[in-house]
Amino acid sequence: MTHGQLLIVTADDFGLHRDVNEAVERAHSQGILNAASLMVSAPAAADAVERARRLRGLRVGLHLVLADGAATLPRERIPDLVDADGRFGSAMARDGFRFFFLPYVRKQLAAEIRAQFDAFAQTGLPLDHVNAHKHFHLHPTVLSLILRIGREYGMRAVRLPREAGGPLLLRPWLALLRARLRRAGIAHNDFVLGLSDTGTMDEPTLLSAFERLPRGVVEMYLHPAVTSGAEVGASMAGYRHADELAALLSPRVRAAADHFAPQRGGFSDLYAGLR
Repeated sequence: MTHGQLLIVTADDFGLHRDVNEAVERAHSQGILNAASLMVSAPAAADAVERARRLRGLRVGLHLVLADGAATLPRERIPDLVDADGRFGSAMARDGFRFFFLPYVRKQLAAEIRAQFDAFAQTGLPLDHVNAHKHFHLHPTVLSLILRIGREYGMRAVRLPREAGGPLLLRPWLALLRARLRRAGIAHNDFVLGLSDTGTMDEPTLLSAFERLPRGVVEMYLHPAVTSGAEVGASMAGYRHADELAALLSPRVRAAADHFAPQRGGFSDLYAGLR
């Protein structure tokens, strides 16, 4: 499957906070935002879904949360995955070993992933794409479960978090992810923009990114909100969410996008018309 130049501008953490949801609505209605990735069990998920139903052109995908966030299933169903408050922790290396080596943990993980796909399906929104919070789908066990379960829910596209000139450490994992998506017939982007500048995708950063836009299918992802930092999420104290929203609304950014990437849309444009 080959594609020409396409830019997908995505907001992650849709549903995390009403300030995120308001930013997504404004950035889509008045700015260059094409898509959003929904946290189905986040505090403001219901508000996000209500807004998405109004925003007919917004492409919405599933932002699987398996770290640093609330689970969908009750704690008694997944006691080896979450804390007493039903939240995933941030020790991703430790959890990754447990996912790989402990069958009873994998069973709980599969149940939680299925629950999040099911919760998305219950919204009635078309599933544009799937990715994972903090890119946990780079983990082979997580990816295996996403591929198996996601197919049952009509998953057709997954984010490839590959940034040009990105860390050498990630390259083997990215190559494995890309190969497995191709074998499974799952569409994906060629590159991302936003990995090295997470939380600081302001106007100058976006303008610079357009100047060096790679060829192919590029996903530019951001974390916009009308407020910034820990008010949006405890682990995001240094994030400049409001600056990212301002960038998405900037006339200069829109002009650069129209010049360098006139073809913009969602992941569904990669598989539209395909069976």
